[in-house]
Amino acid sequence: MAKIKEIRCIRTRVNGTWVIVKITTDQPGLYGIGSASDHYHAQTVVTAIEECIAPRLIGREVGHIEDIWQSTLTSGYWRNGSILNTALGGIDMALWDIKGKEAGMPVYQLLGGPCRSAVPCYAHAGGGDFVELEDDIRRYMEEGYSVIRCQLGGYGGGGFIEADKAGQPKNAWSNAPAFDDEAYIESIPKMFEYLRSKLGFGPKLTHDVHEHLRPQCAVTLSKLLEPYRLYFLEDVLSPEQIDWFRLIRQQCTTPQAMGELFINPHEWTALITERLIDFVRVRVSKAGGITPCRKIATLCEWFGVNTAWQEGGDNDPVNQVAAMHLDLASWSFGIQEENHFGQEELDIFPGHAILEGGYLYANDQPGLGIDIDEAKAAQMLNAEQAKRPNYAAEDRKADGSIVRP
Repeated sequence: MAKIKEIRCIRTRVNGTWVIVKITTDQPGLYGIGSASDHYHAQTVVTAIEECIAPRLIGREVGHIEDIWQSTLTSGYWRNGSILNTALGGIDMALWDIKGKEAGMPVYQLLGGPCRSAVPCYAHAGGGDFVELEDDIRRYMEEGYSVIRCQLGGYGGGGFIEADKAGQPKNAWSNAPAFDDEAYIESIPKMFEYLRSKLGFGPKLTHDVHEHLRPQCAVTLSKLLEPYRLYFLEDVLSPEQIDWFRLIRQQCTTPQAMGELFINPHEWTALITERLIDFVRVRVSKAGGITPCRKIATLCEWFGVNTAWQEGGDNDPVNQVAAMHLDLASWSFGIQEENHFGQEELDIFPGHAILEGGYLYANDQPGLGIDIDEAKAAQMLNAEQAKRPNYAAEDRKADGSIVRP
């Protein structure tokens, strides 16, 4: 059996936030790739992989995926952190890629074969006002999307109040618009009332709260949106407040999707087994790769919960492909978040998934079916820009306090 010869990372995208793990074996030409991208800690993940994890895996048999995953999880004693999970996720994907190549079949075939012919995705529609949003939704409907996310501008849109009207203290730290829970739960139901009056109930609509609300307001919003029959309401609570899903479930039937920030099984297990959410939205790499996510998908099946693996604008085509293989082979799959890439970015990854008419299409190549052109990856990377740190947005309330996430 082939053995691991080298594990290294390839940083790409202009800002260097895409981290692709490449595992080469002692068999000529046999290698695999996986995604370990982290928009905010790319170099930290690279260091964790190349300096901490790789040395203990050199010489191990590539087919021992489960053992490598389990032993790496506990190799640093403390576990279930975002950096370790991301590093482990990239390695795990690469090992599954190799196993598929050794078997001569796509990874989804190794996972039991396809349950569906293609993977339906939901689109991201946005607009500065209701009319602009309606126009954007109609554009996606014409492209073939049946599930569409609806946002008023960026995350928290509809809940921001201009500084001069927000009741800021006289020693306010900034003049930026302030987020206000009450303004948000006033505007978002009105948004869906407008959209349903114009579009009817044919299109399936979702909305992403992005954890901005106080828990009490999350319950209120869920109740207020019940008449508009959302496909799901996404991330209405922060991970620290997931116990509030019990109260939401008691109050209304608005479907809930949660998990973008999840990294620990204790965050999603009870939500699934108590049927408190309807869609689990962990990012495949952040959960630790294909190995744990196929187990999450099986757990979902027994409790009537669906998967909706998280993508987002910072993700890469390799993670997208890994999610697609899980989607194809999982009966509990619900919907996949779409992710649009520039043509120059796609050119780096021969065999990437094809997004067309609201569906992702896989190829029949062995493994993950995707490769990386290292020359093009290097050409795209801007070394100076890659050195600059990235930070999540600092939305604040009128008094200056941070709004999570």
